[in-house]
Amino acid sequence: MSMILSIGSLSILVHVCLFMTTTSIAQFVLDTNREPIEGDEEYFIRPVITNNGVGRFTLVNRNGSCPLHLGLENTHFPQHSLSVKFIPFAPHHDDDDVRLNRDLRVIFQASSSCVKSSTEWRLDEKDIRSGRRLITTGRDDGTIGSYGNFFRIVETQIAGRYNIQWCPTEVCPNCRFECGTVGFLLENEKFLLALDGSALPVVFEKE
Repeated sequence: MSMILSIGSLSILVHVCLFMTTTSIAQFVLDTNREPIEGDEEYFIRPVITNNGVGRFTLVNRNGSCPLHLGLENTHFPQHSLSVKFIPFAPHHDDDDVRLNRDLRVIFQASSSCVKSSTEWRLDEKDIRSGRRLITTGRDDGTIGSYGNFFRIVETQIAGRYNIQWCPTEVCPNCRFECGTVGFLLENEKFLLALDGSALPVVFEKE
């Protein structure tokens, strides 16, 4: 009888541990190795589907002027993908892992051809030509309430695939935002990242 009880207790303990592990992992953003993304590491962001001429995230010179825009590699032309670092708005005291649905800043680990310009992601105002909100680089200048540098990573319905959103409700819980999910648009053979269109599922590859 004691052996039966011991086996039963062990089975319960294993199920509890598995549940706790799954619950713990579920709150983190995972890279393609199924490991939690860390704030002090660099990662490449890649669209889930890359057979339509697009590659990983990079900086794009849209019209020959600053600031630079966020975009995707056009695999038909020589470009270089760039890694990023994630800086949580409210990091946990016990680790620097990146969590789902939490506001964070994203910074390309590269120098900019624009003098004194940051490579930090920033939401721009609605573009007149496309009618969409493009994503540029630089520190927010206050045009959209000084919250333009904060994004978040959310789950899709498929495990390991994510969407990136702009909806900084952790930074400003009482604000009312026109939230949006990052997608892309094709302009003059350049793939620009923008909100207000179809979402672009992505994965994160550790450098």
